[in-house]
Amino acid sequence: MPVKFNSTGAKTMNANRAIPAAPRGAWRKRVWKNRAMYLMLLIPLAMLILFKYVPMYGVQIAFRNFLPGRSIWESEWVGLKYIVNFFNSYNFWTLLKNTLVLGLYNVAVFPCALILAICVNYLRNKKFQKVVQTISYLPHFITMVVMCSIILQMFDARTGLFNAVMGLFGVQPRNYMGIPGAFKHIYIWTNIWQDVGYASIIYIASLSGVSPELHEAATIDGATLLKRVWHVDLPALLPTICVLLIMRCGSMLNVGYEKVYLLQNPMNLSASEIINTYVYKQGLTSGLPQYSSATAIGLFVSLVNMVILVIVNRLSGAISGNSLW
Repeated sequence: MPVKFNSTGAKTMNANRAIPAAPRGAWRKRVWKNRAMYLMLLIPLAMLILFKYVPMYGVQIAFRNFLPGRSIWESEWVGLKYIVNFFNSYNFWTLLKNTLVLGLYNVAVFPCALILAICVNYLRNKKFQKVVQTISYLPHFITMVVMCSIILQMFDARTGLFNAVMGLFGVQPRNYMGIPGAFKHIYIWTNIWQDVGYASIIYIASLSGVSPELHEAATIDGATLLKRVWHVDLPALLPTICVLLIMRCGSMLNVGYEKVYLLQNPMNLSASEIINTYVYKQGLTSGLPQYSSATAIGLFVSLVNMVILVIVNRLSGAISGNSLW
């Protein structure tokens, strides 16, 4: 066997030796040894394939002139006709602007759940901490229809709580649900009220894993509360923050249509008509449902979301070293 000498003059063996191949059938033994784990994996994998990938067979109607009564394969192939028609429609830019405004606004208020989690984590009274957590979680479990009814009653011009409070400061009652400029603020801030408590759970769980010794050492060194948050808590939360922010950005155009649709009225339609409500009306509620057009627009939104997700994921990985893959 060839012999080499290193910088110190010592003999070193040549490492160019073939790695012995694994015995035949070794992978079968590994699978059988971990059969319980693979069986557990089969259930979610089967559900993923059955409910996520199999229905993607129907996506092809976005490129066909699909009509009820015909099969997908019998429908005429039209290519990108419906996507081009959507781009050329008179309200395309209005729909895109309204969707982007709500999506970007939703990303901008992303830190609200983080702030709530940090504040709850520093509450000294554990009973009071649990009360605050419970109260903040409760709105999340209110159904969307009931939530929208509460919002409409709250901002009612005659009997609404918001107008009653504003009246104490001399502000005249107004129909805020009929003001296009107020719609995005009402939508986002009621969304925060509904979901901020539930969204803070993952941050609170991450904060529970921070070593108390780090806080004790920081306190001994004279660190204030804000410095402990900045230098101890936030670095521990950084991977979680990055992942959740990437996911939030990846669904920027996927604004939930249910709440927007339920809060819509003819007076705020110029600000509340978004891509998803347009797709819903085209595909389900119009006199002649346009299934192919609605599917094509939905596919366009999904592709844009995927591109945004990939870009934000790359940026997160380059800046902070934390990414989804």
